[in-house]
Amino acid sequence: MARSSGYVVSIDQGTTSSRAIVFDHRGRPVGSEQIEHEQIFPRPGWVEHDAQEIWRNIRRVTASAMASVEVKPHDIMACGITNQRETTLVWDRGTGVPVYNAIVWQDTRTADLCERLAGDAGPDRYRDRTGLPLSTYFAGPKLVWLLENVDGVRQRAEAGDLCFGTMDSWLAWNMTGGPNGGLHVTDVTNASRTMLMDLRTLAWDPEICADFGIPMSMLPEIRSSSEVYGSLRAQGSLPGVPLAGILGDQQAATFGQACLAPGQAKNTYGTGNFLLLNTGTEPVFSEHGLLTTVCYQIGGAPACYALEGSIAVTGSLIQWLRDNIGLISSAAEVEGLAASVDDNGGAYIVPAFSGLFAPRWRPDARGVIVGLTRFINRGHLARAALEASAYQTREVIEAMEADSGVKLTALKVDGGMVVNDLLMQFQADQLGVPVIRPVVNETTALGAAYAAGLAVGYWESVDDIHANWAKDKQWDPQMPEDERTRLYTEWNRAVEHSLELA
Repeated sequence: MARSSGYVVSIDQGTTSSRAIVFDHRGRPVGSEQIEHEQIFPRPGWVEHDAQEIWRNIRRVTASAMASVEVKPHDIMACGITNQRETTLVWDRGTGVPVYNAIVWQDTRTADLCERLAGDAGPDRYRDRTGLPLSTYFAGPKLVWLLENVDGVRQRAEAGDLCFGTMDSWLAWNMTGGPNGGLHVTDVTNASRTMLMDLRTLAWDPEICADFGIPMSMLPEIRSSSEVYGSLRAQGSLPGVPLAGILGDQQAATFGQACLAPGQAKNTYGTGNFLLLNTGTEPVFSEHGLLTTVCYQIGGAPACYALEGSIAVTGSLIQWLRDNIGLISSAAEVEGLAASVDDNGGAYIVPAFSGLFAPRWRPDARGVIVGLTRFINRGHLARAALEASAYQTREVIEAMEADSGVKLTALKVDGGMVVNDLLMQFQADQLGVPVIRPVVNETTALGAAYAAGLAVGYWESVDDIHANWAKDKQWDPQMPEDERTRLYTEWNRAVEHSLELA
């Protein structure tokens, strides 16, 4: 029997901030805390995080979230982790000190390295095993860069002194003891983003590791997304609480949105946009530029897979307008500014700051603003920035429909940008289908909570997840078909101007 008393804590370690959220049995957040961390840009195209700052922030937000609802550790049934994927870290097994900053998923320093690894076979050299093209996006090439460019790292790695991990591994290791017996683990969803795991066997691929020159002793143990990995350390905010769920952030959002049957899809509007379509227990390999990834695995059950369209820059474009250009003073201002004009005035922003991800995969692309005239004002640029998210999402959905043979009938959405009514209406207009927002928008953290709670019997089955999901708001398409087509055609022309600039 499921135990409905008590709570589950979810640790959500994101690209720009870290959060802890306490969820009740109905899947509702009852307490939370969030802290941003520094974005480090050493050179153009390089993006780093201080992993020790993030670990300090995790401890602070966990303690604050617990205090905000006055719950005690014995009230917490389980803890789950969800994390920014692909962001890569190597640390010392004995001291817990990273050898270098975490290299963030947006970082493009491995472009030449990826070309070298591709060789004559091209970027799809490992796609049949990993579901991924060789791209700066993924963790494996970032690890190669660290081995080849940071003094002493290769020697220490070959001696067995170093651990590699994505941010889930770093947190799990620290939260379960660090140098004093910390667990070096990851889950199948995060492992599937490294380019080092075979999608079918769910094990590290020795041949790829050999090709990359990666000592396999560095790699964490691959576990399912929902099982008891171990207990949290005694000196933390959750002493003795089972760590029982790990999901990469986009897979966690899919889980939290209850997209648990083949054909169900969600789109998360965050730093970037990530659209996942559940394809069931057999991996589906894309012919239209999408990624094949593990969606989740519950305990010893077969893994479920997904097709994913990853868009590098959506919400971070709004941050750029705020922090780099000064067009707005807060992200919340963008909707009102965009609504001050009737349309984009002919202006398009293609935010290819990290190249273009799915479905184009063009690392040579760079950001451009197209269609500037004296008529264009701040409102038009704000509107163009919001519309860029909707156009890129349409591109991914059209690729997904072509791969799956299934026409989208509605789109479930979540993430920070879905409070923006103007964007959501424009998204519905561009797709020609309803866009639906759930009551609980924090679906990423919720998905990790569900994975952890299922493992300890707090929730009995995925039926509880379906029962908890509820619609908050729906936007229906209103735009005439000819206008929809005209805008999208002009967007595609704008994208052509962003190519071959790097």
